[in-house]
Amino acid sequence: MKSSKYPISNALTSFNNVVIAPLEKLSAEIPLKDSAKIHRLPSSIWKKMESSAGNPLDKAIELARDFFFREQLPDGYWWAELESNVTITAEYIMLFHFLGMVDKAKEVKMTNYLLRQQTKEGYWTLWHNGSGDLSTTIEAYFALKLAGYPSDHIAMSKARDFILDKGGVLKSRVFTKIFLALFGEFSWMGVPSMPIELMLLPDWAFVNVYEFSSWARATIIPLSVVMANRPVCKLPPSSRVQELYVRPPRPTDYTFSKEGGILSLKNFFIGIDHLLKVYESTPIRPFKKRATEMAEHWILEHEEKSGDWGGIQPAMLNSILALHCLGYSNDHPAVAKGLDAMANFCIEDEDILMLQSCVSPVWDTALALVAMQEAGVPEDHPSLVKAAQWLLDREVRIKGDWKIKSPDLQPGGWAFEFLNDWYPDVDDSGFVMLSIKDIKLKNSKAKDNAIKRGIDWCLGMQSQNGGWAAFDKDNTKHFLNKIPFADLEALIDPPTSDLTGRMLELMGNFSYPIDHPKAVSALEFVKREQEPEGCWFGRWGVNYLYGTWSVLSGLEAIGEDMESPYIRKSVNWIKSKQNLDGGWGEVCESYLDRSQMGCGPSTASQTSWALMALMAAGEVSCPTVERGIKYLLVTQNPDGTWSEDAFTGTGFPKYFMIKYHIYRNCFPLTALGRYRRLTYGRQNQR
Repeated sequence: MKSSKYPISNALTSFNNVVIAPLEKLSAEIPLKDSAKIHRLPSSIWKKMESSAGNPLDKAIELARDFFFREQLPDGYWWAELESNVTITAEYIMLFHFLGMVDKAKEVKMTNYLLRQQTKEGYWTLWHNGSGDLSTTIEAYFALKLAGYPSDHIAMSKARDFILDKGGVLKSRVFTKIFLALFGEFSWMGVPSMPIELMLLPDWAFVNVYEFSSWARATIIPLSVVMANRPVCKLPPSSRVQELYVRPPRPTDYTFSKEGGILSLKNFFIGIDHLLKVYESTPIRPFKKRATEMAEHWILEHEEKSGDWGGIQPAMLNSILALHCLGYSNDHPAVAKGLDAMANFCIEDEDILMLQSCVSPVWDTALALVAMQEAGVPEDHPSLVKAAQWLLDREVRIKGDWKIKSPDLQPGGWAFEFLNDWYPDVDDSGFVMLSIKDIKLKNSKAKDNAIKRGIDWCLGMQSQNGGWAAFDKDNTKHFLNKIPFADLEALIDPPTSDLTGRMLELMGNFSYPIDHPKAVSALEFVKREQEPEGCWFGRWGVNYLYGTWSVLSGLEAIGEDMESPYIRKSVNWIKSKQNLDGGWGEVCESYLDRSQMGCGPSTASQTSWALMALMAAGEVSCPTVERGIKYLLVTQNPDGTWSEDAFTGTGFPKYFMIKYHIYRNCFPLTALGRYRRLTYGRQNQR
């Protein structure tokens, strides 16, 4: 069914031609610290805008709303690109070479993508405008070398200079070393141990595979198969990358450097790794065969009908590698389905092909559905009904890995992707339920039952400390992030402020009282987690702006007193971070440097988070909010969208950042719609 379209007033043409174009010419670019640039908005321009376009707020909402009508897919869902860094595509090239099934036409497109992402300095970054990243640059270089690019190519020369200047291969991260080891370009002895015998430990053991996060577990189990086999795909001399070593490696280069002093957690685990290396080098490993069989069974059991594993590239790629090491042919159904699933993650046009790390249709649809309702689209509109029904049909109805720590909990909730029944998550589940709550579906009973199951599942996933994590419960053994294998610091999934705020928002919207035991412990958690500056850390979005928005939205929904001193402290923090152009922004570097908290060039998504946080705190009529709304209005494009290059999503803080291409459009529409609703509501009450 074709989506309905609302007419757009001709005043919008005047608004953009008469106001936006002159504004762009008059904008004074003023350098801030960190080389940020802002746009100063003269008051005369704003007055001209108001007089030339009627009500610019209504028109901006119409434009953005109609964009989402156009973008809705025939089945009812929304789905936008999820962009990360080039290692995802580089490793795809490596996989095909390892399996011996290179498609040269597709490989050319993938190398085109890699070269387009290279900076003029010669390196590759983890996020837009980030600094050069050694491991990312090594993987891109290696993929290009496999694809036939000679070492004297200008792009390769510049990349190699950067790599050697940063210390070469020996200074790279664990996963980069593993991919090099697969092709004999790094010694397996230099890869931190992850013995496959870990599979034999019962789930009640202090350390077992279920003490790792869902994403780590789904990656480590197949990787342990690969590392137990230590395969090597021999390369021709033209494809080798020994030139990326500062000097020929010595045996001591494959050991790990200890910290100063004797007693430290890192040194303890380095010692354990040395012992494991000795064990792994012995010809007698009596439990290896049984552990391998268990890992093989686990991998096959966890493959979705669609071929996905865990809904993420690392789990999918490493599961295919593991099955290959176990003797499965490339055309075996399990491998073939896995390859097809990875192909479905690709974005391809006539020139480039890139692999996404994940896909986010459930998340995107829930976000768009909330935005459209805030924009005033009726709850019985066919477009919204179709989207809500699509989400309802994606409900997870089987027990996944979460059952290990919650065996009596019944299944419910939603995952992030098209299909990922083993790993639903509380963030998607909460937002889906908020998005479909008021939609008028024909089978309202089915919706109500799904929401009840989802709420029960989410509440059952609360950890003992009162907070919520994304996929796991009580996944809090922080020492695991200190083992040599964990250089991404992402082996666990502990409760976080942003997800706890989301659960409070869910509870409040479904009439749970503030004195409910789960709400009480959640409130205690977020109060403990508040930063000294007044904000909250954002685990799944960049960063303190995201976390503070999530928490304040939850506090307002559950009925907390928004005049409480700790809340006013957070409000003051947000106001203090507003840029001179009226917007807000925060760079990814804030995960590395606390002085960057809430600082950065303004973006549409982060401005919207700040605005929604302030509105949740009752600040809808304050001048700070008015300036933020004006920023969104004057930066909107003629087609109803906003432009945004920044990565404002988070995979692993510091190490893996994401750009959700839907964020720059759905969050501004939500913020503008909410502002209009709250403002008009106040006017109607007078």
